[in-house]
Amino acid sequence: MTRLDVRFYQSAERLLRHNRAELVLGGKLTPRWLEGGDRFWYTVNTAAGKRYLIADPKAGSRAPAFDHDRLAAALATASGQQVDPAALPFLAIEPMTGAIEFDAFGTHWRCTLDSYQCEQAEAEPPGNPLAVNSPDRKVSVYRAGHDLHARSHDGSRDWALTADGTAEHDYGANPDYLMYSTLLAKIGLPHLPPALIWSPDSTRVLTHRTDQSGVRATYLVQATPADGGAPSLITQRAAYPGDARLPLAEYVVLDVESGAVVASQGEPVAMSMMSPIFQRWAWWAPDSSAVYYLSWTRDARTLALHQLDPGSGAVRTVLTESAGTRVDPAPQQLQPPLVRVLAGGNEVLWYSQRDGWGHLYLYCAGELVGQLTSGDWAVQDVLHVDEQQRVVYFVAAGLVEQDPYRRSVCRVGMDGTGFTQITDDELDHVVTVSANAQYFIDSASTTGTPPVITARDWTGQVLVELERADISRLEAAGWNPPQRFRTTAADGQTDIYGLLYLPHGFDPSQRYPVIDTPYGLPTANRVSPSFDPGHYGYDAEVLAALGFVVIAVDGRGSAGRSKPFHDFSYRNLADASGLADHVAALHELARTRPWLDLDRVGITGMSGGGFAAVRAMLDYPELFKVGVAESGMHDFRFVDPSIGEAYNGLLDEESEASYLAASNVAGASQLAGKLMLVHGGLDDRVSPNLTLRLADALIAADKDFDLLIVPNSDHIYFGYEHYVNRRRWDFLVRNLLGVEPPADFRLPPVPIDMEALAELFG
Repeated sequence: MTRLDVRFYQSAERLLRHNRAELVLGGKLTPRWLEGGDRFWYTVNTAAGKRYLIADPKAGSRAPAFDHDRLAAALATASGQQVDPAALPFLAIEPMTGAIEFDAFGTHWRCTLDSYQCEQAEAEPPGNPLAVNSPDRKVSVYRAGHDLHARSHDGSRDWALTADGTAEHDYGANPDYLMYSTLLAKIGLPHLPPALIWSPDSTRVLTHRTDQSGVRATYLVQATPADGGAPSLITQRAAYPGDARLPLAEYVVLDVESGAVVASQGEPVAMSMMSPIFQRWAWWAPDSSAVYYLSWTRDARTLALHQLDPGSGAVRTVLTESAGTRVDPAPQQLQPPLVRVLAGGNEVLWYSQRDGWGHLYLYCAGELVGQLTSGDWAVQDVLHVDEQQRVVYFVAAGLVEQDPYRRSVCRVGMDGTGFTQITDDELDHVVTVSANAQYFIDSASTTGTPPVITARDWTGQVLVELERADISRLEAAGWNPPQRFRTTAADGQTDIYGLLYLPHGFDPSQRYPVIDTPYGLPTANRVSPSFDPGHYGYDAEVLAALGFVVIAVDGRGSAGRSKPFHDFSYRNLADASGLADHVAALHELARTRPWLDLDRVGITGMSGGGFAAVRAMLDYPELFKVGVAESGMHDFRFVDPSIGEAYNGLLDEESEASYLAASNVAGASQLAGKLMLVHGGLDDRVSPNLTLRLADALIAADKDFDLLIVPNSDHIYFGYEHYVNRRRWDFLVRNLLGVEPPADFRLPPVPIDMEALAELFG
């Protein structure tokens, strides 16, 4: 059989996420705030290498933080080490008047910026990356066993804040589902930082005692321990839909100085997936006088806002909202809530989809004052509430006619008047608000238009241009901008949107196999409207480099548009990503694009996308002939309740049929195409038993399939991405392109992203 030219794999390798950053220069930045937010420093990849810059939007300036060549030479002289000015050996800087400080080669350095002399300098002892610092930077709180301890930064004191923690009543812990145990063990960390929030005055912390008593015990087998010993059993507490016991968060307020513990008098909050503190469903009032938190009923049909008195533990319910389906506090499941309690605690800015779209409402003393925004578009985020001017600044989608997913920055008065689009253009805007809320950083782009990053004031005026992305390297690698399309859903009337990624060297006279790349869950969008394609978008670009046309669609059931559009997925997890709409889109696109070969259609996805890949092959075998399903949620009766119950209802006699209808295991006998199943053996997010259940059912139905279990891998294949990527490519190339993969091609392991880890742990 013919072999695919190795250059296709080499092109795909260049587009992998960890390599693509070197192909898009100046495409994104992360601000590191200085002096309360007036200024910030950031890093950016340039043609000359990584550069550190300082921006002062108030002064309209942006400049290098230092002379990179001179600093490299000075550091080389002082350290005796070789230093490349294009890749300086540190991740962060501490700018100060006339100098900068940084850590390099195991030493803390201070380098003057007039003479460029570097000297070893005293530094504060490195903080515990697993601790949470107080706002005044004097004390940090960390986990000690199942309890919380505090430590003063001057080293004079280390003391216990709690002493009654146990394995089943653990202070500041996420549920086992989101402790990242497998991943953290690989990078040498014992656990996540504690779930807690300091009061703004640095005197108290809000945390919770995590009650996992009685929660279902599930198990993973560590088949090949690092020490080479016998297999061992890993116990994990993980509730399933219908279980009587879920992990609970029992809120407590700890007085750091006195040691007083004030327990909430309210009902514990269910948290099957994630701590409500990590999800930012709890927060302090700016004056430290109160704590506010949100809670759901178990079926997610009632959302409530509560106020907790940190002195007494008394709790009162501020307001509630109920509906016939989910009541969401934000458009996307894991997004921080779009709820703001204003100064004094009397007024509340509240997000609701009660009129069929996501809009903002104002309450006072628990009573509705009015609806601030309205129309056939959706608020996506709240950026800033200017209480003195009585104005709310927010992000909305649906105001750009040709693309309802593109986001605009807007403002409206708190009396509902004065609605204005601050960014009145056709671009998509990704926004970061400054630490002092005096301006915002705006990345404006589209899926085919590289970003321009600016700092703007709240009128929309550009204060300073920060970066203008250079994609010449990306284009030289063979990349084509994806085609944004609009087609009609399977209902014959709803507009749906997606992207087509063309193969490198595209020739419209040829016919190309097609790969669909669904996400499969209704919790988020599959397609980003910005130039940065996001996690699955990167995978689409890579597959296009191998010679496929790749499609990505946001079908009915996905988030980000109207409430009825999203509710298509409710009690309909079998088609939660609108797979019927994917089929309709492919047929409609093929009518005007004869180069789409619908006799050779494949599908691949991970997690919820792994479920969707198999589901598509079971429900539409005449179209989807080849599939790769990774880490798949193949039976929602055995996944986290925050997905199953919130979108499919409580598992009871009434809903049992719809859960069974959404089970790939139950439909295994329908498989007709070529399928590859992949799962991590130590996946602590989506248990490998879900893929093994499906494998067992396929065997019982006498179906052929490929199965790859990666023994020590977690949910995202950390440390094994290179192997799983190659195996996915090989399977699709063999079965859709009809050729053999390049001989002896191997991907190198993906390097650990230290900057991403540093950001994760603050």
